[in-house]
Parts: sequence; structure tokens; C-alpha cells
Amino acid sequence: MASRWMGYLFCTLAMIGVGSTVVVSKMIAHGLPPFTATALRFAIAFPIFIMAMRLTGERWPRLEARERVLLAVQAASGSVGYTVLLLCGMRLTSATDAGVIAGAMPVVAALVAVAALRERPGPMTIAGVTLATMGVFVCTIGVPGTPGMAEVAGSLAPRGAVASLVGNLFVVAAVFCEGFFILLNKRLRTPVSPLQLSTLMSGGGLALSIVPAFLEPHSAGPVDLVALAGVAYYALVPTVAGFMLWFAGVQRIEGAQASALTALVPVSAAGLAAVVLHESIGAAQWWGMGCVLGAVALIARDGGRRVRISEAQRAV
Repeated sequence: MASRWMGYLFCTLAMIGVGSTVVVSKMIAHGLPPFTATALRFAIAFPIFIMAMRLTGERWPRLEARERVLLAVQAASGSVGYTVLLLCGMRLTSATDAGVIAGAMPVVAALVAVAALRERPGPMTIAGVTLATMGVFVCTIGVPGTPGMAEVAGSLAPRGAVASLVGNLFVVAAVFCEGFFILLNKRLRTPVSPLQLSTLMSGGGLALSIVPAFLEPHSAGPVDLVALAGVAYYALVPTVAGFMLWFAGVQRIEGAQASALTALVPVSAAGLAAVVLHESIGAAQWWGMGCVLGAVALIARDGGRRVRISEAQRAV
């Protein structure tokens, strides 16, 4: 029981970190090319993971060829794909728009859990995913008499409708990449610790992004210190701390439960957008966040029910 609740806590903290990537990506996007920022992120994080492995005495896991391919796909989708696509999108859209779109992550992750992991989510998990989706819908469309998040964000800065649409599509693609990233490791047969998996994802992300980074056009102007600070934050908090928290948490709970906890991403993104970027949050957004928190409660309750049933079956 305690392990399950620790899993919820770890995954929750990790998803708050993912929400912060929406805001920090806005700070990075206009200062660094996407692959360059991605390569710098992992160039900072990877040595830290290597040092942690040496200090703890952990060794590289012996993986089958199929598992190596699976981890490569996971690194390509989440470590590189999510970061690059999100940075591309944040050049064209606002953090609040991106936060709303990121709210679709529970649905994407739940579909991955069912399709790739062949899990059967319980009724409360399904209700939680539905409630989280409703929260995103409320944030996007708004409630009668109040502006939706997209409308509020759109009033902050003039931008073309086509550019905004393209930016939003980049963010949608990023969410799909993250949906695969957060759950594919559950298909591994070989036991891999959270630290080992985090190191592999970081090293894979660096290997996959460094060549495109050298091929990108770079500005001859002065270095953007704000963008570099954003990359350092991205490397240390959502990457080093976030990877460890997520992989430690997802080992303790089922994929469907973990997927629904990703509903916390838009809450984190919207709150940080308001504090850091001074974007407004209206009544629709508060309603949406209430739906998200209710979804998390349903998922936690469903997880507890499943654990009790499993324990009762083992006792028999």
C-alpha cells in the first residue's frame, strides 16, 4: 500500500516537472535551435547520471536485442521527439495553449497502456481519463460568459492563425511522443532500475540529437543567456529529477494509473505560465483544473481497489 502511494507521489512530482517544460521551452525556443537545445540538455544530464551510477555501484543492464530497440524507440520519442517538437511549437504558440494541448496526454498514455501494454483499465480509471479529458475541453472551449484559455492566450500577443495552428500541431505531436515515452519501458523483460533507465534515456537522447545539432543553422550573435539558463533547468529538474521520479513511480503502479496522472501536466503548465509568463487564468481554467484533480482522485481509488483484489487473490 505504501509503495503504491509513493508511486503516485513520484509520478505526480514528475508530471509537475513536465508541465514546467512547457514554460521553460517558451524561454528557450527563441534563443536556441531545437536540436541544439536538446543536445545541450542531455550533455548536462548524462554525466550526472553516469556519476550517480558510479557512486551507487550500478552497472549497465544486459539487454536483449528486442529490448535495445525498444529503448531506442523510447529515447527517440520522449527524450528527443518531445523536446524538439515542443520547442518548435513554442516558437509559434503560447504556453497556455500548449498547456491545454498537453492535457490530452492522459488519453494518449491510456491508449498506449491498452494497445502496447495490453492492460485493462478499471471503471474508475476510465472515468478518471474521461473527467481529465472533460477538463481539457472546458479549458479549451471555456464556460458560458468567460473566455477560454486559448482566447486569453491569444490576446497576449498578435500572431497569425496559420502559425498558431502549426505550433499547436507540433505540440500535439510532442504529446504523442511523450505518451509512448512514459510507458514503453513496462514492456522490458529484463529488470532495469530507475537510475539505469534514466541514464540510458539521457545517453540515447544525446546520441540521437548531437548530429542534427551540428547540422542546424546557428546565429552569429551573442549567446542568449536566458535560453541557456532554461536549458540548464530543463536538464537538472525535468530530466535528472523528473526521469528518476517517473521511472521509480511507474514501477509501483499500473500503466493506466500512471497515464492518468499525466493529467497534472496542464495544471502545472497553466499555473507556471501565470506566475512566470504572466498569462491569465480564467474561470474555465479553474474548472478544468478541478476536473483534473478529480480525475487523479479516481485513479488513485481505482489503483487501491486493484491492489486489494490482487492481494486477496494471492492470499487464496
